[in-house]
Amino acid sequence: MADWVTISALATAGGTLVLAGATFSSVRSAHASTRVTERALLAQIRPLLVPTRPQDPAEKISFLDEHWIRPEGGRATLEVTPDVIYMGFGVRNVGSGLAVLDSWDLHPDFEPNTPRRDPDEFRRLSRDLYIAGGDQGFWQGALRDPDDPLFAQTADAIKTRRRFAVDVLYGDLEGGQRTISRFGFWPYGDDVWLMTATRHWNLDTSAPRADPDDF
Repeated sequence: MADWVTISALATAGGTLVLAGATFSSVRSAHASTRVTERALLAQIRPLLVPTRPQDPAEKISFLDEHWIRPEGGRATLEVTPDVIYMGFGVRNVGSGLAVLDSWDLHPDFEPNTPRRDPDEFRRLSRDLYIAGGDQGFWQGALRDPDDPLFAQTADAIKTRRRFAVDVLYGDLEGGQRTISRFGFWPYGDDVWLMTATRHWNLDTSAPRADPDDF
């Protein structure tokens, strides 16, 4: 005689197992769909900075001491005085989101594989700089302490016309999607400094290109 109690229990257990499997699959699918939606939304507000193009208009940049510089498209303006080093260049936001510039770090003895420093060691900008998606703006920086070792190193790199680099940290309007873009200063002729973007690091998401140091 069939043990209907046992059969009923096994049937119930089997049904529960099937339901659990279907629920698990549904939850996984929902999570995957959420991640795709989240990444799509983030892509809509992601900024990405590169140097302006040679045909882009010049940028007029003012400093706190009312000093002005005017870098042309695709170029940097670098001025060394006994007390201050003024630096600035135009940038274009090729991303779709607003870029909020935060801080920067200089590499006067730049080599192709020079590692970036920790963002906590960067120098904060003294003014708020915002660049809309698809628009252009500028980066500016100044060294005002002649006793700072970086002052002498940077002044020497400019005077002897050696290439060097600046790392710029920025993010989106919500403070997320932090990115560090490395911009290279390249001497050209007797008095021109051309700009190029050499690296981009995503601090909050995966990088678009694997870093060799990760392997």
